[in-house]
Amino acid sequence: MAKGGFRGMPGGMNQAALMKQAQKMQQDMLRMQEEMENKTYSATSGGGMVTATVNGKHEVLNLEIKPEAVDPDDVEMLQDMVIAAVNEAMRSADTDSANNMSRLTGGLNLGGLF
Repeated sequence: MAKGGFRGMPGGMNQAALMKQAQKMQQDMLRMQEEMENKTYSATSGGGMVTATVNGKHEVLNLEIKPEAVDPDDVEMLQDMVIAAVNEAMRSADTDSANNMSRLTGGLNLGGLF
């Protein structure tokens, strides 16, 4: 190995600079993860009859059901609408998280480490 850097590394990046860059990325990832956990995501189903709100930790924060969605003779439809709204809100949180992580890592695939 050449003194002061790694072969093939752009600009002869040395080990100290590489460690500093890795530490900065780790700090940025932790900050982003904390921000994501505090964000909220909402989704509706049944033409707006059911609205679910979740956070980035996949916790359901709120569930709104319009009274006209409650039909005692068709409980299954209400259950389906609740599940659909919650799942869509969770997908929104996951998509946002993946997009932010990709932006932070420059598209580098870290193999599910974060």
